[in-house]
Amino acid sequence: MKRFSLLAACCAALMALPSLATESKPTAADPKIQIAILIDTSSSMDGLINQTREQLWKIVNTFATARRDGKRAKLELALYQYGNDGLPAANHYVKKMSDLTSNLDAVSEQLFALRTHGGEEWCGAVIQHAMKELEWSGNPSDLKLIYIAGNEPFDQGPVAYREVVKQAIGRGIVVNTIHAGDERTGISQHWKDAATLADGSFLTIDQNRAVVRIDAPQDQELVKLNEQLNQTYIGYGPRGGEAKERQAMQDKNASGMSVGSMATRAAAKASAAYKNDDWDMVDAQAGGRRASDMPVAALPEPMKAMKPAERDAFVEQKAKERAEITAKIAKLSKDREAYVAAEMKKKAETGGKAMDEAVIESATKKAKSMAYEF
Repeated sequence: MKRFSLLAACCAALMALPSLATESKPTAADPKIQIAILIDTSSSMDGLINQTREQLWKIVNTFATARRDGKRAKLELALYQYGNDGLPAANHYVKKMSDLTSNLDAVSEQLFALRTHGGEEWCGAVIQHAMKELEWSGNPSDLKLIYIAGNEPFDQGPVAYREVVKQAIGRGIVVNTIHAGDERTGISQHWKDAATLADGSFLTIDQNRAVVRIDAPQDQELVKLNEQLNQTYIGYGPRGGEAKERQAMQDKNASGMSVGSMATRAAAKASAAYKNDDWDMVDAQAGGRRASDMPVAALPEPMKAMKPAERDAFVEQKAKERAEITAKIAKLSKDREAYVAAEMKKKAETGGKAMDEAVIESATKKAKSMAYEF
């Protein structure tokens, strides 16, 4: 068993995607990829949480262009924390941080809000909560994944993990286990057994290992383009201002991890997975809701004085600017991916490990059993 980064683990059920592309918009009939990440936030898990923070946007980019039957899949993420005695014992020391959602900034915000503290790590209980509380797709062809990460015995707590994971796979939800420790301990503490029962992958990671960072020549330009991209967002309604602030804060969080993390976030924001029609007028108008049809009170200040036709024209201009910027980001991101892959290969040849290697290694079998294309 090779030791993977958390990114590799979280992508273990699918093959990595090669590039960004302009995609058709999903509809109600289009496929979904739903991923719930359950993270142990007991005292020893700071390294695990930091890995997830830095790699979130790589995970998004991995799934951003997945298709089934020629239709682009909608990506939804959910986040739970467990094993922290700052959480209510009556709720099994479990807290849902985010429902399954395509609002990726909201997931990132909750991920950066996690703090560790000692507690009881009850794996069966948190899986049960995720099963009951999340709105899982009823379509058997949709890809539904749970990733649970931690380092304590899997059979602790009042909920029998064997029954829960069997119920999960009975609903088509694959449970993958990520043991933050060595393989032998993971096996003896039932992490492998839980994954096997739910048709999932058993993976081990070194949660204290620093994420391999490759500075690419495209990084600084991607950061600049991301700043330009933000200028094309037009917040509307009661949530518009708050959402724009959240967007800026998650940029700050990503850049605080590394310039590479910010570059991958820029790539994610340029992909079809990053959709904000509930607060951004450009995305809303692309979905059929025109600015001229909105009440004046819902408009941002500069647009309130505009005539209806002027509002639509203003939004269309921003949409045009965004399309030009995202095209540049997509091209640069593709070049960056190639550069990073080459540099990671060099490191692998001298004893390092490429994360993509782990992803492909663990994902091929699962991907062949599904009808998704990347």
